[in-house]
Amino acid sequence: MASIFTKIINGEIPCYKIAEDANFFAFLDINPNAKGHTLCIPKKEVDKITDLDETTYNGLMTFSRKIAIALEKAIDCKRVGMTVIGLEVPHVHVHLIPLNMMNDATFQKKEAFSKEEFESIATTIKSALL
Repeated sequence: MASIFTKIINGEIPCYKIAEDANFFAFLDINPNAKGHTLCIPKKEVDKITDLDETTYNGLMTFSRKIAIALEKAIDCKRVGMTVIGLEVPHVHVHLIPLNMMNDATFQKKEAFSKEEFESIATTIKSALL
């Protein structure tokens, strides 16, 4: 059965898309730790990051870096943190979290945004992509 992320990639579930290419997809986390919290995923559904082949792993890191650079330009933050946890969805995903304090990366604090706010955040990040 397809993961929720595969359903997002396939357009079966809506998302606030930031970017995609032939192999990877980035979208806003709908339960964000901070404004701009973005998930980067391979389009190929693989459960654990250590199960990715080396080419896909390196491609995911390169794609995630591109998105992180755009986040740093678009969102007021001290830096963008990157983490891979993957317990909640069995599909590799990189969390990119704009950080101003360590608490932003704990996954204990969640932010709430309206549909319009999510759309505005996504548009701002997309405009910062080069």
